[in-house]
Amino acid sequence: MDIEIDKVGVEEKAVLRCMLELYQHDHAEWDDQDLDEHGLYGYRYLDHYWTEHGRHAYFIRVDGRLAGFAMVRDGTNTGDAHHFAEMFIVRKYRRQGLARRLAFRVFDLLPGKWEVRQAERNVEAQAFWRAIISEYTGGDYTEVRKPDWDGPMQVFESKGEGSGQRHSAKVARRIR
Repeated sequence: MDIEIDKVGVEEKAVLRCMLELYQHDHAEWDDQDLDEHGLYGYRYLDHYWTEHGRHAYFIRVDGRLAGFAMVRDGTNTGDAHHFAEMFIVRKYRRQGLARRLAFRVFDLLPGKWEVRQAERNVEAQAFWRAIISEYTGGDYTEVRKPDWDGPMQVFESKGEGSGQRHSAKVARRIR
């Protein structure tokens, strides 16, 4: 299995928009978002990923086929920390370790302080992120709760390329 993680170019924005609809459909059971009059959820921050500093979007591909995405923004509740705004793996590719590989690669690409938040009602995401971050940091993270967020938040430091636990050699990478 050949895995590539690429930065999303502005010319690929329409593709990311379509994939965001799938992601939002998956999350509708706990975020209570409704479809609009056109049958779409919409994502009001999409254009910001090409117009604002500190926003990053990545696709993950398996054997050249789109398998998911990650969207990161900087400067959230803990100062200048990086934050996963969204992360998604399409159903066909779930439970194959792709989300782990994507998260580890993005942590490496964006060194510094991280915060990863999950909604209180999204228990599955909480278990996933605790396991991923614990593995990546060797258990060196803190879990906190903040009054302005409804759910747990893991806070840790990424040292950059190769700082995670034994993962960097497992992913064929191509970053544009």
